[in-house]
Amino acid sequence: MDMLWSGWGDPAKAAPLPETVTGLLRDLLGVKPRTAGPVALEDLVVPEPRLEPAVRQALFTAVGGEEHVRTDAETRVRHTRGKSTPDLLRIRDGEVDDIPAAVVLPADHDQVLAVLRACAEHRLAVVPFGGGTSVVGGLAPGRRSPFVALDLRRMNQLLALDEVSRTATLAPGLRAPEAEALLAEHGFTLGHFPQSYEWATIGGFAATRSSGQASAGYGRFDEMVLGLTLATPEGTIDTGRAPRSAAGPDLRQLLLGSEGAFGVITSVTVRIRPVPQTCVYEGWRFASFEEGAAALRRLAQDGPRPTVLRLSDETETLIGLAQPDAIGAGEQPAAGCMAITGYEGTGEDTSYRRERAAAVLRACGGTPLGEEPGQRWAHGRYSAPYLRDALLDAGAFAETLETATFWSRVPELYASVRDALTTTLTEAGTPPLIMCHISHVYENGASLYFTVVSAQGDEPVAHWERAKHAANEAILGAGGTITHHHGVGTDHRDWYVREAGPLGIEALRAVKRRVDPAGVLSPGVLLPLD
Repeated sequence: MDMLWSGWGDPAKAAPLPETVTGLLRDLLGVKPRTAGPVALEDLVVPEPRLEPAVRQALFTAVGGEEHVRTDAETRVRHTRGKSTPDLLRIRDGEVDDIPAAVVLPADHDQVLAVLRACAEHRLAVVPFGGGTSVVGGLAPGRRSPFVALDLRRMNQLLALDEVSRTATLAPGLRAPEAEALLAEHGFTLGHFPQSYEWATIGGFAATRSSGQASAGYGRFDEMVLGLTLATPEGTIDTGRAPRSAAGPDLRQLLLGSEGAFGVITSVTVRIRPVPQTCVYEGWRFASFEEGAAALRRLAQDGPRPTVLRLSDETETLIGLAQPDAIGAGEQPAAGCMAITGYEGTGEDTSYRRERAAAVLRACGGTPLGEEPGQRWAHGRYSAPYLRDALLDAGAFAETLETATFWSRVPELYASVRDALTTTLTEAGTPPLIMCHISHVYENGASLYFTVVSAQGDEPVAHWERAKHAANEAILGAGGTITHHHGVGTDHRDWYVREAGPLGIEALRAVKRRVDPAGVLSPGVLLPLD
């Protein structure tokens, strides 16, 4: 099944907002209902594919036949941009000016190499496409010229499994649920469950340094990766002969997070773990975000660390976004902040960590709320993107952004981003509701994930671009990183350049010139155009 072309996920799972929520949006933010829905797919004015006959034939040859090179309007529309709110607003309004000229579906590493060489020869840009879940402009090249989307869905196999070493080699087009199902047949799990889990792919996880909701226990995806294979127009790069090595700089770290700018990931070797015997999630209440953050820091630094550990601020807790499926259900949450803890593993290990963590949380001022809030969170953990679509349908603007910093800088970063967003959107005539949560913790710091809701106004995309610019400036000014797990894409590129510094960017440019001398790989994504 393909994702909804004008929104998120499975259309059967979408639901309108309850009247209580639409009333709140109207009274609190001045949200006005949309007068019309999205343009119908069949009514889109889609440009004709601009591919010379020689280019078409080269692509046919590369992937073993013309049936694997699709130029019909619907397939191309479904590969246009990603799933950020500006992406969706533009496509709902019928804007498809940056549609790919073709969608190419290779079957294996050699076919990917052949496609890349053909594209380099004909100076045709190519953008890898996995689940299509990018929210940072990672699927739209930065120059207006014909390009092809390289859809990796045919590369969806479990390539190897080493039960002794507990490693698995996965093809890049495997969606996360498919990968989990294949590993579960052998009693293993990857343990990577980001909010995009239902649609995102293994290759996309590696290319963007993804982080899952159980990262406190399983780690980030880049921590799971033991080896990568990369196809480039100039040949193949293989990394990862051992779990750790002192043989020079680790090339895996150069390729992880490269977002298609250096090549196409064609296999990923990851560490795996036994499927947990027990999974328990529970809720805790803290009087303030500051108090809750201090409790999370204690667990992250001194242990025991739960598998899932997250904290919603006062606004997010009040609105109920910590449990998206409960919004509008008529429940009145108590004041304060909601934390969710989760424990996965053997029964004995889970009980031991849970008891010790509970003692720490109580000592830090936490009040236990039992398993019900945790189970509701687990049940609705993938619901927020569907909620975003319902908000857009109702005339609201809803978008997210994220960052990370050291624990000592969390309060300043939190305040700076909130102030920047509030000021900019209020000046635009669309005062926002801003929510935040800590979703990933480390010994030395944590991530902050912001959700912004406002009226759409007359120019929602332009309003958001100004607000996002202000938030990005605030992030760098407060010592945060421009992205913790969404990636750089084109949206964060200019701030990434400043974060990495001139010499760092030139070093990355040198790598790109060597592996992609024609400059056809995701031009303008991650790195500025030459």
